[in-house]
Amino acid sequence: MTSADASQSPTDGPAPARAGERKGERTRRRILQAARRRFAEVGYERATIRAIAEQAGVDKASVIQYFGTKQELFRETVDWEIPVAELTTDDPGQSVENYLRTMLGAWSKDPDSPMTALLRTSLTSEDAAELLRERVTAQAIDPIAAQIDDPDSRLRAALVGAMMMGIATHRHLLRMPDLAGADLEDVLRLAVPVLRGLIDPGGPSGERPDTTD
Repeated sequence: MTSADASQSPTDGPAPARAGERKGERTRRRILQAARRRFAEVGYERATIRAIAEQAGVDKASVIQYFGTKQELFRETVDWEIPVAELTTDDPGQSVENYLRTMLGAWSKDPDSPMTALLRTSLTSEDAAELLRERVTAQAIDPIAAQIDDPDSRLRAALVGAMMMGIATHRHLLRMPDLAGADLEDVLRLAVPVLRGLIDPGGPSGERPDTTD
């Protein structure tokens, strides 16, 4: 057994069919899921179309048919949207809570999500790192900075992104004990006031708004 084989979970078989899903759609989804795991495990350079095909339970020709090249497959594998506009409210504190809660929830729900796969791969691939920079800047930094009325708006937005990414990475990828074992509400209780201070420099600092009513 190779090290790559050993890293696979015993349940890493073909993805189960979804109701109403056509065979072509199911095959495409299986390839994407296998590619996401493979890129995250071994990096972009070492991941091969043949290995991805084997993990997806298809042949190499099928991968090429659906996605063309490895680069095109990678870009689609790690494609995601950061819904900043949908999560933003008139209350800066509620907005940053929405951002962080949504990010941590997504990483908890799917350890092989496009964002986590891209983050892992970016550690060993400059192309992946550049793609990560482009995505985070366009989808998070730019819209958050546009909300901040301050000369340091872009730096403040970048710090918000860096802090949230750091919290998510330590909690779900590195599994740092104190953060990984903490209750989500406690993480939000302590982190949200810090993040609010960055996006609302003229506003009050302190506890998160009470949304229990």
